[in-house]
Amino acid sequence: MATKKSSTAETTRTSTKVGKRAPAKLLSGGNPQIAKGHGDEPVQAYIAAIPDWKGTVCAELDALIERAVPKVKKAVKWNTPFYGLDGETWFVAYHCITKYVKVSFMMGAHLDPLPPVASKQKNVRYYHVHEGEAIDTKQFTRWVKQAAKLPGEKL
Repeated sequence: MATKKSSTAETTRTSTKVGKRAPAKLLSGGNPQIAKGHGDEPVQAYIAAIPDWKGTVCAELDALIERAVPKVKKAVKWNTPFYGLDGETWFVAYHCITKYVKVSFMMGAHLDPLPPVASKQKNVRYYHVHEGEAIDTKQFTRWVKQAAKLPGEKL
């Protein structure tokens, strides 16, 4: 599944504008500590604060989600970007773990095919992106479109 990294993600990442801020503190696994907030700005601040390959992956995830669901609403809660349609319920989120970026589909147990990683929570399924792996953009986009049609999780 390894292929060339997307130039779209790198362009998105390098052109992110979040104003002048102090560098974000990186938490365990390289996840940046970002203040809670609604809208694109806190999500872009989160992405801009992630070093190396994980930042590129997160920028690509953000771009793919926006492309799949053009009216998507965004927020950062608990140092994690969330995506939904109404700004109150969320269908997908992601955050950095030491060796991968973990994508959480809130109602992933209802997606076809199932995202590959099970959760202790009945409805949640995960998709992990490791260093050097390319995102399966076609499958990821299908999951996002399906997830956006399901009830979101209120968090």
